[in-house]
Amino acid sequence: MLKEKMGANRQVHNQKKESTRSITYRLPEKLVNELETEATMKSISQNVLVKQILEKYVQWDRFSNKIGMIPVPKTIVETLGSELDGRDIDEIITLIFPMIKDTVLFIKGGYDLKRCIETLEDYMRASGMNSDHRIEGDVHIFLIQHELGMKWSVFTEQMLTQVFRSFMPEKELKFQTTESTVILHVQLGSDFNEHDYHD
Repeated sequence: MLKEKMGANRQVHNQKKESTRSITYRLPEKLVNELETEATMKSISQNVLVKQILEKYVQWDRFSNKIGMIPVPKTIVETLGSELDGRDIDEIITLIFPMIKDTVLFIKGGYDLKRCIETLEDYMRASGMNSDHRIEGDVHIFLIQHELGMKWSVFTEQMLTQVFRSFMPEKELKFQTTESTVILHVQLGSDFNEHDYHD
């Protein structure tokens, strides 16, 4: 159903192709065997699996302890969310928003909309949430699939609104929200790329 709403002529937003180089590490045999088993179970090569593990570490895990992140079971987050009301959500966003700025500054070395979006994407990947960023002409479509219930969808929608309003207060934001998914449509231009602040 979501695919029908997104349209058939969408352009997937891709990062630039990166140069690579080969290196060799000596690892304990037990660790190599575990990696081989995991790669087989996921039907991917060991190289792809190790790349995924290292990317997750470099993009998020190495910072998570430093910024005070702790892993919490999904069922606890889901249960806590069911108890939230509108005022609770507002209070949480008021508390979290300054932390987002500090986190983006710490991880990305600066604070702007592009770094903010990239940090949120890194967080969602590290958390196991499905997310996507698509471009249709000048419109950018951000999809977040959390499967935590309607209260967390409302929270996600309000948090994204706060992030975008802090940089583009007049920009029109269009949301589609369900119990498990939040989709944001926003006109940023066909050349907007959250990864190009590195250039």
